[in-house]
Amino acid sequence: MSSPTNAQSLTFRQRVTESAGAFSELKYLRYWLGSLASVGAIQVAQLGMGWLIATDLGGSAKTLGYLGGAIAVPTIFVNLFGGVLADRIDRRVIMMVISGATAALMTLLAVLVVTEKVQIWHIVAIAAAQGFFQGFDGPVRSSFFPLLISRKHMMSAVALNSVMWQFSRIVTPTVGGFAIKYLGTESVFFAGAIGWMTMFVVILSLAVEHTKPTTRRKVIHELNEGIGFITSNKLFAVIIPLTFANMFFGMQYLQLMPLFALRHGVDSDGLGYLFMMLGIGAVSGTVLIGRRQRSRHIGKVMIAGTFLFSLFVAGFAFAPSYAAALVMMYFVGIANSVFLISSMTALQLRVPAQLRGRVMGIYTITFSLIPLGGMLGGGVAEVLDERWAVLISAAVLSLIAIFVFITQREVRNLSGVELEAAEEEAATGRTS
Repeated sequence: MSSPTNAQSLTFRQRVTESAGAFSELKYLRYWLGSLASVGAIQVAQLGMGWLIATDLGGSAKTLGYLGGAIAVPTIFVNLFGGVLADRIDRRVIMMVISGATAALMTLLAVLVVTEKVQIWHIVAIAAAQGFFQGFDGPVRSSFFPLLISRKHMMSAVALNSVMWQFSRIVTPTVGGFAIKYLGTESVFFAGAIGWMTMFVVILSLAVEHTKPTTRRKVIHELNEGIGFITSNKLFAVIIPLTFANMFFGMQYLQLMPLFALRHGVDSDGLGYLFMMLGIGAVSGTVLIGRRQRSRHIGKVMIAGTFLFSLFVAGFAFAPSYAAALVMMYFVGIANSVFLISSMTALQLRVPAQLRGRVMGIYTITFSLIPLGGMLGGGVAEVLDERWAVLISAAVLSLIAIFVFITQREVRNLSGVELEAAEEEAATGRTS
């Protein structure tokens, strides 16, 4: 019989493990740190490309839109098949190829800037190539990290993944803005290459068992199977299109952010502060929704997050001063984080393991719609200006959120208690 001291020690260890969540699993912790480096590379590349086009190369709103389209089109196309690939091929190998190739692209762009040979078409072409590899990255990441954790830590891992992106949005743009100002634009692209090589080394060090599919059918058949699951499941059939709308209409301001910085009379460091406030708000939203995950009204909270997000984006578009724009960015980050974390957690807990790559591959198209929406926003901004482009799209998103709230009862009444029960049931089944 164990002594009271040993029992107390065990209880203490259990409490520490529970408080650490997914970080208590060392493979996930290493993956998270490596992903932080690569996500920072994505953020800094976006900052550098946009600033380079808008200032050094004299580009316009339409040109920034083309940059968004160059990233989005190949990413969306590959996303559809990237999920099938993630269910058929060793995800670890795919992620190493993605990391190495993207590091090479960042290095090439940095060299072009250093040698003063860079042109707008170079940036667009490299962005398109990066978009191709990112098309595989999204679905593979979404189906890879669950292999590193036990089912009971799924909510924690989803939240930590969000924190990773938001923390990067706080630190990377601020540091990147100062780096561009004092070290030159090429410095952020070299930093991006280092970030992706860090991810390569981390993935190389992770030993994860690859489960081969029991049957191998045609790619189109497997893709249709994933689409069929989404269309036949009410929760997925509503949340995924709502997320598409959230990214396409709501996030156009990201692609046009350099123009807002110029409108408010700030330099690259001022642009970095705007992104920083967005990240701080997103972390705040992550903490907020973490405390509400078990709410019986999580569906209402999720839809409300989208609606409030659209209002704050509109407020940012017509902010009367730079200080007001910073405040609006903070609330934009909170509202969008509330929606994204609650919605993705619900999907990850409900998707069957054998379909995870395909379904989450389709889901990750959402992030490709950000630059595609920016392409539309750039076209509208060319005719009107960037403020009206963002306002119009935010208004469309708010109407979609209202429509979903009124008509989609199952999503509106989604309960965090039920999600938690499903998580515990799955965890019990896995360990029994």
